[in-house]
Amino acid sequence: MKRICVAPGSAFLLLVFVAFVQAQSSTQAHWPQWRGPFFNGLARGDAPTDWNDTKNIKWKANIPGRGFSTPVIWGDRIFLTTAVPTGKPAAQPTVTDQASTTRRGPGDTGPQAEQRFDVLCLDRRTGKLLWQKTAKVAVPHEGYHRVYGSFASNSPSTDGRYVYVSFGSRGIFCYDFNGKLIWEKDLGVQMKMRLAFGEGSAPLLMADRLIAVFDHESGSFIVALDKRTGKELWRVTRDEGSSWSTPLAIEHGGRTQVVVAATKRVRSYDSKNGNLLWEAAGLGANVIPMPVYSDGLVYVMSGYRDPRLMAVKLGKEGDLTNSDAIVWNQTRGLAYTTSPVLHENKLYVATDNGMLSAFNAVTGEPFYAQVRLPGSYSVKASPVAANGKLYLATENEDVVVLKLGEKFEVLATNKLTDQVFISTPVIADGEIFLRGQNTLFCISEKK
Repeated sequence: MKRICVAPGSAFLLLVFVAFVQAQSSTQAHWPQWRGPFFNGLARGDAPTDWNDTKNIKWKANIPGRGFSTPVIWGDRIFLTTAVPTGKPAAQPTVTDQASTTRRGPGDTGPQAEQRFDVLCLDRRTGKLLWQKTAKVAVPHEGYHRVYGSFASNSPSTDGRYVYVSFGSRGIFCYDFNGKLIWEKDLGVQMKMRLAFGEGSAPLLMADRLIAVFDHESGSFIVALDKRTGKELWRVTRDEGSSWSTPLAIEHGGRTQVVVAATKRVRSYDSKNGNLLWEAAGLGANVIPMPVYSDGLVYVMSGYRDPRLMAVKLGKEGDLTNSDAIVWNQTRGLAYTTSPVLHENKLYVATDNGMLSAFNAVTGEPFYAQVRLPGSYSVKASPVAANGKLYLATENEDVVVLKLGEKFEVLATNKLTDQVFISTPVIADGEIFLRGQNTLFCISEKK
């Protein structure tokens, strides 16, 4: 056998290189919360470009019940939530229930069937179910949007040791990676959502705490929990109606602040004690998109009535509504449901009716505006990006892949027959995970 001699210095460099590659591979296998590792829709590493029903499908797993939460991934473990009917029938609706449902619109306000609120852990490599735990069995007090809602729309988060799951009015739960319940917290609230659209704001995991927003029609608040024990650290009431935006943590000026976008005000809180740092009016109703941040500017958006995209410069305190802290505004081509992707000073926004805009994040001017995707699409899943590519999962079987940049360019359109994508795609370790109505797909290009 031939011996290979390596100089001591070269051996050291080789070890450093191997450690670097291993570290990169390890971090690329994480998607710890619903907007990814950077809170802006960007993944580490690459992702597949081309697939269909018979091509580049590594595995697919059946998911019981109904849930539109985005999965999270750490290493070889995938975590997601669902709600499964127990089979116990709902109470017969009263005349009042029927009148209320008719009056309030697309949300279901009548009597609900009993549900199991379940947490699932799957093997990322095979799709095999590792464990399934029931956090709670309960009869929901209110329903959800009949098309886009579920009792399990709040996406979980993980720090690599524990997974944190919110079922909203049913409480927040912490499990270890083996499925052992570490703690649970009842926040003492039964949310009344506008038009019974359902609950869905994901909790924010940051440092040693978990931040959750409960914006609804009666008694809104933001709360911080100790992630190790579930102990309540602080709670602040909020003068807000229903909103679904997930909060964002920002390190700025030596302090961590938590920014929450909502209809009446965008507000920023000190993460240590919940003190209000600044606020600004300007967004419209039913705020859903999560804020994103880069280089001293935080971007907040609403897309329903009075739509607006605002860039707010950090550094000042108090009411910033009419100050020069509002660097720019946009009112056209904005998203009602989806959160934006921010990459290299470009803000990518997908509308619910299938159009895409790319804004200059510094000036607010569009590189291109309201360009229609190559088909008649509806979009509820937020876009994600990897290695120069933008991924848009639609309600209409297709995932459209575009090139990031100043020009609109479609790279591929990938169809999975009969699939409706409401949950946001996830990218980890060079693979894409797509949650359909009842199936989780792993897309992987064979090298």
